[in-house]
Amino acid sequence: MPRASSLVRLGVQLPRLRRSQKLDLIHTQYVIPLWPARGNAVTIHDVLFEPFPEFFGRLFVLRSRLLMRWSARAADLLFSVSDYSRREISKRYGVDIQHIEVLHNAVDRMLFFPGSAGSDVVRSRGLEPGGYLLTVGRIEPRKNHAALLRAYRQLDGAPPPLVIVGQRDFGYGDFEAELAKMPTDRRVVMLSDVADGELPALYRHARIFVYPSFAEGFGMPPLEAMASGVPVVTSHSTAIPEVVADAGLLIDPTQTVSLKLAMERLLGDDDLCRDLSQRGLARANVFTWRATAERLAASYRHFFSMRTSA
Repeated sequence: MPRASSLVRLGVQLPRLRRSQKLDLIHTQYVIPLWPARGNAVTIHDVLFEPFPEFFGRLFVLRSRLLMRWSARAADLLFSVSDYSRREISKRYGVDIQHIEVLHNAVDRMLFFPGSAGSDVVRSRGLEPGGYLLTVGRIEPRKNHAALLRAYRQLDGAPPPLVIVGQRDFGYGDFEAELAKMPTDRRVVMLSDVADGELPALYRHARIFVYPSFAEGFGMPPLEAMASGVPVVTSHSTAIPEVVADAGLLIDPTQTVSLKLAMERLLGDDDLCRDLSQRGLARANVFTWRATAERLAASYRHFFSMRTSA
């Protein structure tokens, strides 16, 4: 299909494609085609705008509430990416939780793995392998970069540089204010132009990965860090504990001191870092695209078998 706005794609292109190709099932993300018809599958990754509207624009919240509620109720097959999101969709939109299938995300283990590969990429950025703290994510209030900067500023001693991979998105005034307060003995490296091929190397050679996000429908960055053999500090909120389990240090994202103490604990305990690295690798192995694909295929087969028997 030619590129078009979401309204044109959902309201015109997909319904037209369904008719012209006589499609039995269309699988979309977040919102089903706007013209009513049977044969719709949808993956709603999260509805974070419901419990956390302060992190989203008002128009986005209103539009999403209308369209995702309708999609969740009207779809023949409904998927999400975590048990947390599954429960939220069921509770907020009145959908039987048994009607919602969880298809966990996973990482490409050909890209994210431990070892020495990519050290030249890290050095080309002026960094030393194993010698920096890392966080990954666009800079917006929900990702809680401001608290990370406050905690980093308060660390005892001379901590390694903090590397922030991500572009400024919106609402980053608090982030900029905290960055301006950083003393000269703290080095913060902003990387907004990281290519997909560079990112795995930056993960792999980080000493610690830190991700104090307020809310996630899944939490891909902690999973990518665990798959890379890097010890993780992250939030105990929303879907993140479901992904990390006991393979990372979980903190309260509203408490800067909790984040500071967790980072200091890992910086001062190599044995704990090694233990979390091994736990993280084992935890990352739980999430595979093969398992997700098999669950999706089983759902498709059940849908078509029910249509045949009807």
